[in-house]
Amino acid sequence: MNLSGSSSSSMIKCEALEKSRCAFAVSWSGKRCVLEKTVKRSGEEAFTCRTSEIEADQLQNIVETEQCIEGCGLDRNTLGISSDSLLDTRFTRDLCSSRCYNHCSNVVDLFFNLAAGEGVFLPKLCEAQGGNVRRGMSEIRSSGVVAPGPVQAVSLSTAPGPVQAMSLSVAPAVAPAVNGA
Repeated sequence: MNLSGSSSSSMIKCEALEKSRCAFAVSWSGKRCVLEKTVKRSGEEAFTCRTSEIEADQLQNIVETEQCIEGCGLDRNTLGISSDSLLDTRFTRDLCSSRCYNHCSNVVDLFFNLAAGEGVFLPKLCEAQGGNVRRGMSEIRSSGVVAPGPVQAVSLSTAPGPVQAMSLSVAPAVAPAVNGA
């Protein structure tokens, strides 16, 4: 059973979505919706739903369900789209839980692609969830392999060759001569 997304009979346009339905939605064209905040001159905050350039993988016309928002540890007031939450152990635990990972394909697709953009394979990150996620994220980013250090010391303060002093003089600027004048 797939709990992810509630499709409607009408075509979802991000710009027409309310703030409470924008984050984690996918438009009819397969582009992800993103919630943006602006501050008016009066100091009042205004929220707008926009179509991002980020495409969902084979998903269209979805407003994420409340079950997935809660089950995956998400917040409807999330601004923009970022991979930063993958460093939060509480969020990663919720994302990797069977309640989210096995039933919320829209959310998993989004964070799979965000993790990939950081050089991380989400299934490996979830596997590392049993241990230290921050350490797991670091190891996965570096493929778990540490490059050996230099065989001999390298001095970075040595210039490649002698430096020659230059003499500069100051003279007034002269306009170029025009031929025949």
